Amino acid sequence: MIVKTRLAVGLAVLVVVAQAAPASAAGPLKHTTNRYVGSAVAAQHLAAEADYKKVLTREFDSVTPENEMKWGTVEAVRGQYDWSGADAIVDYARRTGKSIRGHTLIWHSQLPDWVGGLEAAELREVVKDHIRTEAGRYRGKIRAWDVVNEAFNEDGTRRPTVFQEKLGDRYIADAFRWAHAADPKAKLYINDYNVEGLNPKSDAMYELVKSLKRQGVPIHGVGIQAHLSLMYGFPSGMKENIARFAALGLDVAITEADVRIPLPVTPEKLEDQADYFEQVWDACHAVRRCVEFTTWGFTDRHSWVPDVFPGEGAACLFDENLAPKPAYTRLNP
Repeated sequence: MIVKTRLAVGLAVLVVVAQAAPASAAGPLKHTTNRYVGSAVAAQHLAAEADYKKVLTREFDSVTPENEMKWGTVEAVRGQYDWSGADAIVDYARRTGKSIRGHTLIWHSQLPDWVGGLEAAELREVVKDHIRTEAGRYRGKIRAWDVVNEAFNEDGTRRPTVFQEKLGDRYIADAFRWAHAADPKAKLYINDYNVEGLNPKSDAMYELVKSLKRQGVPIHGVGIQAHLSLMYGFPSGMKENIARFAALGLDVAITEADVRIPLPVTPEKLEDQADYFEQVWDACHAVRRCVEFTTWGFTDRHSWVPDVFPGEGAACLFDENLAPKPAYTRLNP
């Protein structure tokens, strides 16, 4: 049985379960949960903003580097690595007792220009080296990796990325095998957006992971981003979708949750946003193997949304001044 409970501080342990939680999921509070509660973070804000760091440290037990582990950041120039941002977040997590979600090893976006010009044989070796280098650097420090990110089109066909076009369907299985070899203890996920409910894209994801499992590929979970907007209805069948992935013997994680509001913000829209967040939270907690609820940033001060979706914003649990919004209160009554 899952029971919501009032806590003095923090989202990290909102849910008490009848069974004992895994030792690795222990949070800073007296209660335990088998759900990690996390946020994407940026190293520059951790370093420069004491209030940002204070709220993050208080509220969450897991962190995801927002950009610091992406290929375009760590190796913009071939053979020249910059681990400064990633190392800073890993060090912060170690000092504050938080787990880390690594994001992301293979993604067509924020990819260095030099990667796209490689021929197939060299590209395969470069991908292998990149995965082994990055996952190997943080071996034993990362709880879960988003190994492959956003591999599908909306209709369920494979996205025509440089990896798909030059390496073919096998690149996904290869990426998981290389990541597992580099860090055998990390949980390995495939991650995508618009796979929250039952639709052609989530159907394709389901068929792929079922096939990977059948082949013995070391895939451990499915990441559901949950970038939602009040301009659209809530995804239908989210609980059922999570349950079918779990039935394959996989963990499921909500990896990048936020809920965009058409501007201007009104009290009514904030309540609607709270409804969306609560539905995602409850859908995850309805399935035992939904193990994580992570938001893509926690404060509107640094949200990616206004830059990418003009006319929308206020997508996070906390406002620009780090005051909790109705969505936060709904999750922590």
